Amino acid sequence: MLESMQCKACHKGAEALLPDEYHIYLPELEGWHISQEDGVDLLQKTYSFSNFKKAWRFSDAVCGLAEEEGHHPEVVLSWGKVVVKWWTHSVNGLHLNDFICAKKTDVAFAEH
Repeated sequence: MLESMQCKACHKGAEALLPDEYHIYLPELEGWHISQEDGVDLLQKTYSFSNFKKAWRFSDAVCGLAEEEGHHPEVVLSWGKVVVKWWTHSVNGLHLNDFICAKKTDVAFAEH
């Protein structure tokens, strides 16, 4: 369901999902977990690769996805791994857009 959805711009006054709502979407995301940074909930996953170049190509794919969706994650690239964190700055937490993009990140990983 999530991978067929598109991000929608958050309008003024948009609200973050409530933690009780995470369970609606989290089952579609394999290996993703909810973490907190500075009191803000976010979706996080670490992807592993056999070398830096493969990790780099994947991080480029995630950046391309972010531009297509108009929603931008934190992407941390290092040798053999990429950590991706999705959250919505304008709602200071998680929005449906984050779950959509997390699923599409997994699709991008499957293609690499």
